[in-house]
Amino acid sequence: MSIELIEKYFPDLTEKQQAQFNQLPEIYTEWNEKINVVSRKDLDELMERHVLHSLSIAKYQPFKKGWYVVDLGTGGGFPGIPLAILYPEVQFILVDSIRKKIKVVEAVVEALDLKNVKAIWGRVEDQNVKANLVVTRAVASVEKLAGWTSKILKPQSRGIIALKGGDLSEELMGFKRRTKVIPINEIFEESFFETKLIVHYKPA
Repeated sequence: MSIELIEKYFPDLTEKQQAQFNQLPEIYTEWNEKINVVSRKDLDELMERHVLHSLSIAKYQPFKKGWYVVDLGTGGGFPGIPLAILYPEVQFILVDSIRKKIKVVEAVVEALDLKNVKAIWGRVEDQNVKANLVVTRAVASVEKLAGWTSKILKPQSRGIIALKGGDLSEELMGFKRRTKVIPINEIFEESFFETKLIVHYKPA
């Protein structure tokens, strides 16, 4: 699991970023033996199914220096950690309600020496943070995400970018004017992304 797949789409990585991405498989393999945050079959495909998948957000929406980005329901740190490696001048707040998952995130952040990441155990709606953007992966419906984040999104924010899959027609009913759906296979050519989608929700 090298970073060749990442460099294929992000050829301008610094040496530090290359080293950080290269460390991810070993760190997650070690931690997964203690706390299962990545499925066993996905662990062998970590760079594609977790890291590159997370970075699809950056291909769709470049981040700006000084932004505050909240990763809601970060689990083991996706999409937040790969995005934080890519954007060292953006501040990331990774939130999850499950303590053991945040423990893993904290360990990964420490191992990679990521100065721009803060991990929080709790519910996002209880946090006193203001975000330019919320990112999330397979956490909840757009309706729930909109409700949970209404208090933390800054005025004129970029809203919510959620990584999803499958048929979203029912979920997005009533939200079509506020959402844009982008097939990830328009961004990455690997077959894994054929059913994967980016859903961009902007509050009214």
